[in-house]
Amino acid sequence: MSEEKRFDVVFKGAGTASGKMRNDISVEFSTMEESFELATDEGAFHGGEGSAPPPLALLTAALIGCIMTQIRAFSKRLDIPIGEIKVNATLHWEGRQNGLGPYVAAPVGFSLDVDLDSSASDGDQRRLLDAAKAGCFIQQTLKRGIEVSHRLKTSNGWQDA
Repeated sequence: MSEEKRFDVVFKGAGTASGKMRNDISVEFSTMEESFELATDEGAFHGGEGSAPPPLALLTAALIGCIMTQIRAFSKRLDIPIGEIKVNATLHWEGRQNGLGPYVAAPVGFSLDVDLDSSASDGDQRRLLDAAKAGCFIQQTLKRGIEVSHRLKTSNGWQDA
């Protein structure tokens, strides 16, 4: 019986507002000593200039990319042959607004359609997808519904918000 290994996966980010609705964001994957420069913006509907994808587009891409990566990684570990992978996703939210005040966002549901080009049995393909779902950090975060803590820098220092 093999011994369980534990490891940390830590990302840190820093963002700066740099336009009407644009945000320039540096992300560091400290575990692997990698860093990335990303940007988000909104279209004219939300007061932006559309100079970069909106944050929800990046979340959609991240969820698709995560499951596709895990499918490829685990197909080798489980010895389940795959060729091409296609994933279509629908991420659906609802916004509610009273008058001219801020709106409140709520998730309605997320779904992924996974199409594997594989000679493996349906059971093995399902086993592979189950492993990929369990190993996808983004899916597991969404599944758990983890609380996001916030602090606000005030005249009295950092305060929980």
